[in-house]
Amino acid sequence: MHFLLRLLGRVLGLCVLLIAPFMVQAQSFDDLVRALPEGKFDDRAKVIAQIAQTGDDRAADTLTALLEGNLHVLKADDSLVVISKRGTQTIAADALSGEDRGVVKKRGSKKIRVNNALRRELRAAIGRLTLAHPDPVRRLAAAEAAFKAADPSQIALLHSVLETEENKKIRGALTEAVAASQLADAEATTADKLDAISVLRKRGDQEALTLLSPLVQSDDPALAEAAEEAVVKIEQSKRLWGLAQNVWFGMSLGSVLLLAAIGLAITFGVMGVINMAHGELVMLGAYTTFAVQEAIRGAFPELFDWSLLIAAPLAFLVAGGVGVAIERGCVRYLYGRPLETLLATWGISLILQQTVRSIFGPNNREVGNPSWMSGAFELGQMTITYNRLWILLFALAVFFVLLFVLKKTPIGLQMRAVTQNRQMAADMGIRTGWVDAMTFGLGAGIAGLAGVALSQIDNVSPNLGQSYIVDSFMVVVFGGAGSIWGTLAAAFSLGIANKFMEPWTGAVLAKILVLVFIILFIQKRPRGLFAVRGRAVDQ
Repeated sequence: MHFLLRLLGRVLGLCVLLIAPFMVQAQSFDDLVRALPEGKFDDRAKVIAQIAQTGDDRAADTLTALLEGNLHVLKADDSLVVISKRGTQTIAADALSGEDRGVVKKRGSKKIRVNNALRRELRAAIGRLTLAHPDPVRRLAAAEAAFKAADPSQIALLHSVLETEENKKIRGALTEAVAASQLADAEATTADKLDAISVLRKRGDQEALTLLSPLVQSDDPALAEAAEEAVVKIEQSKRLWGLAQNVWFGMSLGSVLLLAAIGLAITFGVMGVINMAHGELVMLGAYTTFAVQEAIRGAFPELFDWSLLIAAPLAFLVAGGVGVAIERGCVRYLYGRPLETLLATWGISLILQQTVRSIFGPNNREVGNPSWMSGAFELGQMTITYNRLWILLFALAVFFVLLFVLKKTPIGLQMRAVTQNRQMAADMGIRTGWVDAMTFGLGAGIAGLAGVALSQIDNVSPNLGQSYIVDSFMVVVFGGAGSIWGTLAAAFSLGIANKFMEPWTGAVLAKILVLVFIILFIQKRPRGLFAVRGRAVDQ
């Protein structure tokens, strides 16, 4: 009898040993996650290490939620949830199943706390999990995180991952992470550290410079010399990239100035009309964009990415129509009297501002960025945002279309004829009044297009146009009144000059210095960079 009992016990024990691994594999992750709130910080560190060893697909997201302070225990039923913000509400999702648990009341949950030691453990564990993740984006992010951590304990892991990684960009990031970790390793050989310095020298950014600078004071002459050479090269590279970044910022500002000023180059430069309402025409284009987006959000949200393409022609028509109305109703009676034109259009600008305030209110209005204008990309050590890049391309497209209209179309030929010799053009049968209205409307319509672009980078408010009217006149005067090419050259010249001076003088003083330069310049060249004949010249 005793023999049978012992035999049965051994059989049961053997069965338990055989099925235990399968039971652990099926239940360990859930059980370990549920154990996170229990015990002290040291106990929690052991649980974190065990969670990372399970290899469960949910492990990285769970540990990330814990690291970011989003893993909570609901007080109502002690269940684990991941919380997130949705507007002003706090939403909970089950930490294991992802099931939506609804809104969490204030003080309805308790955060699972971590200390600095646990944060280091979590970052290392998340790194181990994500370095082998199937998604290359997450692997790249993990490699970059490993570079910033510069932890010698991760060198073996990084080497093992590097052997199997096939993506060239990720391999480069892993190599840089190994180099950063080797420089932080007190036991690394001089040869390893020299190799690491070479890798970081090629990286050439501020983070590499931060890692290499302390080595210049190293007791090892070879390390100190290699680090000093690398630091010098990186600083030279950073200066060159800094110049390139300033040029890009200047071109970005120049594209905005070009859009704001190119319509004024027609109304002021060609027609000789000082249109103080030009900024308000830009504002109308921005508010047209806002109205189009509001309509799309309410009725056709799936078309939001097309909103700017829909708004652009509408803004041109709205601003152009208002421009024709201004010319027919007021400006045509004031040709040849620039002071009266200035006062009249200034009064119109105040009327337009108040009209917009009455319709849309005085507060800023939100105009969203379509997905294709959101985000940025790296070019070397430069950061280029998509919205600025598209605005630059849009400004150049508007410029060349306008140039084509003026040079290659019948209406453009008539515009140039009327502005150069009005009486002869009338004798040739050209309807000069109609041409005046169309010319003013064209300049106003382009101002509306400028408003579409500016709505993506500036606040849409009744005062939007006032920010650009002075700069627009400066561009037109500097480039040469009526010269389209002069407007292009002046816009980018002043934009780049501003961005190079701002680091030394500040934004306000830089604008003052540019204004002083333009005043001195027009003393020598009153007609600007590119002088042309126009009505203002002939009269």
